[in-house]
Order: sequence, then structure tokens, then C-alpha cells
Amino acid sequence: MKVARLVAIFLLTSAAAASLAAGSSGSTKAVLKHGPPAFLVGHSASLNWSGFSSYGSNGSFTDVRGSWTQPTATCTNKTSYSSFWVGLDGYNSNSVEQLGTEADCSHGRPQYYAWWEMYPNPSNSIRGFTVTPGQTYTAEVKSNGGGSFTLTLSGGGNTPYSVTQAIPGASLSSAEWIAEAPSMCAGSCRVLPLTNFGTVNFSGSSANGKAINAWTFDPLTMVTSGGQTKAAPSGLDSSGTAFSVTWAHG
Repeated sequence: MKVARLVAIFLLTSAAAASLAAGSSGSTKAVLKHGPPAFLVGHSASLNWSGFSSYGSNGSFTDVRGSWTQPTATCTNKTSYSSFWVGLDGYNSNSVEQLGTEADCSHGRPQYYAWWEMYPNPSNSIRGFTVTPGQTYTAEVKSNGGGSFTLTLSGGGNTPYSVTQAIPGASLSSAEWIAEAPSMCAGSCRVLPLTNFGTVNFSGSSANGKAINAWTFDPLTMVTSGGQTKAAPSGLDSSGTAFSVTWAHG
């Protein structure tokens, strides 16, 4: 890749991240992608996701819900990213319908914001929705049929946010509760450095009103291409609806 193109991608990424972190509204053709499909590199191992996915055949999942406590970003002088979300699809399909929160580090400073995304369409930040470490946020993605979805986010003292969007070809074949290292996508996608978020706790996790373990499910550990653990989930609690994900490596 030419130097000029590398510089252009860096500038675009910086501008997109700054705009999103500032809470700007509306769609943007973001280079930063919160939810490319899981880059699976073996059973229960992913280059970008850690958490749980319940999966089945096409049409199995029409509603996913879950809560998490927003973690604190521990920053160095490097720029890094982490996303926490609930969504449908992406484990064994090419679209992801999702929304959640972010804990990023920009030149040593933590940045928090909320967003929704109908991957592969661009990400959208949520204007006026405050994200604060230690607060609990609840997200739901519900299929309305015909490729239409309603995405809802609440918590942290905010007025609940809801948006209805359509995307063609969604398979409804999985449901997710995920801590993610987002990706920079310019043609292909490259996983970005993962923010040290400590531990994030998920609770109230359900798909079609049933617990994670009521379905076939996969506990996903995020790993580097060399197999080093970046973030790993705990086991499910006795209800099958709560777990944690702990950061290990950026």
C-alpha cells in the first residue's frame, strides 16, 4: 500500500473516532466498524469477539436482550478501542444488527459513547446519550419481520433510545452478548488494539426470552493471530443469563 494511502486511512480513522467520541449524530461512512462478523479461528476462539453466542438455523432468533455494567478504560499513550454490545447475527452469517457502548483511549484519554450499527452499513453514534463507567446499560434488538429491526438502549439515567431500521438478507441465525475489539475496514477489515477495560459484567442475557444455555451456544475467547488470549469469558451463572469478560492483552 502506498504511503499516501496509509496517511489517508490514518487521518480518516482519527477523524471518524473523534467524531464518534464527541457524540456527533447521524450516519457516517465510518472506517471504524463495531461489528464485523466474528473472525473465528477455531472452536470458541475469535480474533475480535469475547463473550457468548447462541446459534441455530436461519430464522431461529427474533429477539435478543442483555445488560452490562460499563467498564472503565485504563489508558496508556496508545490509541485503543473496546465495544460492549448485544445483537443478532454475525456468528455464522455476514450481517450484524447490534447496539452498545464504547470504552476507547485516544492519546491517553478515555472516551465513552453509545452507538448502533446494522453491519455492513456504517456505524451511528447516539446523540445526547451519556455513557459513564459504573452505570448499567440494557440493550435489545428485535426483529419486526421483513428485514426490519427495532434497536433499543437504556440506562445510565438517559431517556431510552430506540431506532427502527431495515437490512436485507439478515439470517436471524444467532444472538450475541459481546465484548469486542472493533475493526478498521477499508476493503478488508483489520482488528484494532483492544482497550484495557478490566472486567465487564453482563446480566439478564436472553434470546427469544430464553437463557443463553437454553440454546446451542459458544463461549468465545478473543485471541491474537498467534493464539495469545486478549479477553476471555467466565462461565455462565446458574441462571444461564449472566457472565463476565476479562481483558488480558491489548
